[in-house]
Amino acid sequence: MLWGCTKKFDAINTNPNSSLDSRADWLATSMLNSVTAGDISSTKSFMQPFMLGKYILWSEDQESYQYNSLGQAGFGRIVVLRNVAPMLKYAKTLGDPAQYSSYLGLAHFLRAWQFFQTTMQVGDIPYTDALKGETDKDVRPAYDAQKTVFLGILKELDQADSAFANGGTFAGDFIYNGSAAKWRRLSNSFQLYVLMNLYKKTNDNDLNVIQRFKDVASRPLMQSYADNFAVTYIDAKGSSYPWSKTSKQNNSFTIYPMVSSTLIDSLKANNDRRLFYYAEPSDSLKKKGFTADNFNSYLGIEPSDAYSKTTASRSNGAFSDVNKRYVDLYNAEPVGLFNYWDQQFILAEATVRGWITGGTAQSYYAAGIQSSMNFLANFTPANYTHGMAMDPAYITAYPATVALTGTAENQIKQIITQKFLAGFLQGADYNAWYEFRRTGYPLFKLNTSTNLNTPSNQFPVRWTYPQTELNNNAANYKTAIQSQYSGIDDVNQVMWLLK
Repeated sequence: MLWGCTKKFDAINTNPNSSLDSRADWLATSMLNSVTAGDISSTKSFMQPFMLGKYILWSEDQESYQYNSLGQAGFGRIVVLRNVAPMLKYAKTLGDPAQYSSYLGLAHFLRAWQFFQTTMQVGDIPYTDALKGETDKDVRPAYDAQKTVFLGILKELDQADSAFANGGTFAGDFIYNGSAAKWRRLSNSFQLYVLMNLYKKTNDNDLNVIQRFKDVASRPLMQSYADNFAVTYIDAKGSSYPWSKTSKQNNSFTIYPMVSSTLIDSLKANNDRRLFYYAEPSDSLKKKGFTADNFNSYLGIEPSDAYSKTTASRSNGAFSDVNKRYVDLYNAEPVGLFNYWDQQFILAEATVRGWITGGTAQSYYAAGIQSSMNFLANFTPANYTHGMAMDPAYITAYPATVALTGTAENQIKQIITQKFLAGFLQGADYNAWYEFRRTGYPLFKLNTSTNLNTPSNQFPVRWTYPQTELNNNAANYKTAIQSQYSGIDDVNQVMWLLK
């Protein structure tokens, strides 16, 4: 078995051995819960990925993620996948080939998703032998090279596409209500994301990144934010919006976050009204007569500032809090792990890079911005927009004010910046940080006097391996770090993906 601790708690998965009987839909629900709702932590832990992504600062104490201290990853994601085989076994007994095909597609997608998220953190991981603990009694799996893992992920997403294409409605799915068509679109859109993360490997003939991208882009893709891979919340204990403070969810941490200047200054620079949906005006500026519908009423704080300085800003009211809707509403908005606007920005970047033709980068880019805005307009009550609601005319016109210009590199900078702006309190699997690691955008300030990474003059690029791997799978762990990092397992070692 594989296990480890992360700063986000791994959901407890169903043990197929705990009962003599189970069902495919129960196991599907259990795994989906682990991958989605279970991976989107609540209250303080909900905010931690957004501290690493430089959206949020924390004033309770000095948070390691805000100051670039990563620590150890966990392999709990892989453990969840031990329910895949039992799910397919029970699905086979249903006697419905279309349903079975959908469960098979879900199995491939879940495997691809979990292995992707794991390898993105550390590099090489167990893949081929990862789940042989029960079948082959192999509890010390060998590690696969990261390239092999990515080839496996791409193959599994192709298999998911084929299976869902032949699938029917299936039970146990609280994301898309068993729609094989929506799962197929997600599988293909997610594969575009995987391929874009391989952009440094376009000369690798085995991966064939550009041609694969073209082929997948011609398949069914996500059509709108209604296709977001997202969790929708209800007014029930354990099922409310992760940051809400309601009668059903106690949240004593709402007094601690501050919204960053990385986000606020970018929104203010282009008169982007999403600012009014994301944040609250600064108390200190309101006292000076600034009104809530004025862009200049909003004050972001630099995430790399010394903790003493940020707490002083908090004490003086010289900061912007998150919009009150995130606290007040049990259903503030669905939280997406991969969203339609992410897909559109990926297509825009691929067009700029010359990977695909047929559409313009500006059209994909505009669609991404507009989807983000329409999503916010749909889920935000008017009394939380500070008098600056985004109506259809504003949303239609806005992308032209930030149109793509200049060199290909400048256009990619603009695309990633807009992806960052759309990702506030979305993409809880470190999406924004991965984009910064991949492209350098948006620019995160490196403050050597507060950076907790060693050396302090650089950002970390990975987590280290779980302590349980050192304890229980030491030989394979040592082989993996020797082949990748010359035997040094630290956060500054550059994985194959980034070379």
